[in-house]
Amino acid sequence: IDATHHHWRMSVAGDSRQFDTVITEQLANDRIAWTSTAGEVDHGGVITFHKLSDSASRVAVQIDWEAEGVAEKVGAVLNVPDHALKTELGHFKDHVEAAPSNS
Repeated sequence: IDATHHHWRMSVAGDSRQFDTVITEQLANDRIAWTSTAGEVDHGGVITFHKLSDSASRVAVQIDWEAEGVAEKVGAVLNVPDHALKTELGHFKDHVEAAPSNS
């Protein structure tokens, strides 16, 4: 929507959701925090980036959300959201590693 407001469409295990978020904190190359503002998923989270060396980094993600309905609660018990997040982080890693270097 703009630099701090975003609209998301996601699908986890075939269950599609849409929601809006606002970035509440952003420190370049360090941290991004957000919270949802509207939509089907009420949540918030933070991503932190940790430089391990000149060629390696660690990305840590914390998301707080409450499973609603039978399908989400069963999915949460089976760790479906965790698997989906790990898959998306793998895609993010591939994207970053394929990007031209700034050095």
